[in-house]
Amino acid sequence: YQQAERALFIAQRNGRVVGRVTAIENRSHNDHHEDRVGFFGFFDCRDDQEAANGLFDRAEEWLGGRGMTSARGPVSPSMNHECGVLVDGFDHPPVIMTPWNPTYYDSLIGRAGYAPARDLLGYYLPADDQFAVPDRVRRLAERTLERSHLVFRAWDLADLKETARDAFDLYCDAWGGNWGFVPPSWEEFWHLAKDLKSVLHPDFAFIAELEGKTVGFIMIARDMNRVLRQIPSGRLWPWNIARLLLGLPKVLSGRIVLLGLRPEYRNRGFFPLFAFEVARRAEKIGAEGAEASWILEDNGSLVAPLEAMNLEPYKRWRIYEKSLAMIPGS
Repeated sequence: YQQAERALFIAQRNGRVVGRVTAIENRSHNDHHEDRVGFFGFFDCRDDQEAANGLFDRAEEWLGGRGMTSARGPVSPSMNHECGVLVDGFDHPPVIMTPWNPTYYDSLIGRAGYAPARDLLGYYLPADDQFAVPDRVRRLAERTLERSHLVFRAWDLADLKETARDAFDLYCDAWGGNWGFVPPSWEEFWHLAKDLKSVLHPDFAFIAELEGKTVGFIMIARDMNRVLRQIPSGRLWPWNIARLLLGLPKVLSGRIVLLGLRPEYRNRGFFPLFAFEVARRAEKIGAEGAEASWILEDNGSLVAPLEAMNLEPYKRWRIYEKSLAMIPGS
């Protein structure tokens, strides 16, 4: 929140909390995009339209009073963190660092006057067929790898700060053209990197180099939720923390949290090479599968290769937006 302001609201009914929301003014976003978009995040609510409307009214009033012309969300607290409402894929358990919510959230938000702004997609790559890369993809990857002289190299997670600095430059470059993206500060990115270190699988955090230049990278986090679901109370007492730490290295499923290429290399057939390399490494350790998320629905450079592998989205999250033109003070 060095570059943002927030206001926190809760809704109560008969003395009991039934909902919450945070209104956020992200100055970095508005400076970067030269607009006046406000955000809401950390939204939770019972199936209570009156409570939801009241929460949004207060958040919108606060945003409008600060000159925002629209409200967008949920982002908690920004697009570099958890965002979106799950609208499809409720029959699949949530994986690490992805939001889950009751099915009625889409209706609550829609009836409060919000319209879909963008959908974020999740694809599941099962080990039984996806990690056994289709023959045509394998042949394409082998030919492209041979011609391109692309080299994959592991991140040095022991020297996390230096690795994070390399990743920071790549992240800002690779994500720069994505809808809603705002380059994080180094301090924000370093905080995220430290959080990720404990769940990253060392075999699945690597970069792609071409002629000595880093052109892309991938990071796959172990699905810590697999272990958390085995703790019935959900409370991280000392013995449950020990259970988590002991169980995490045994988890062979995960989530592709970051996958990016510098813009000038996206049309050179390199994305299938990442799939090929992940497949090779997954086969070596007997991996179970991974979720690739979130992927913007209009990100053709990622959606097209996944569709070429006969994959379809198995989860969908939605970000909403509402004009604040009629809100007093906006």
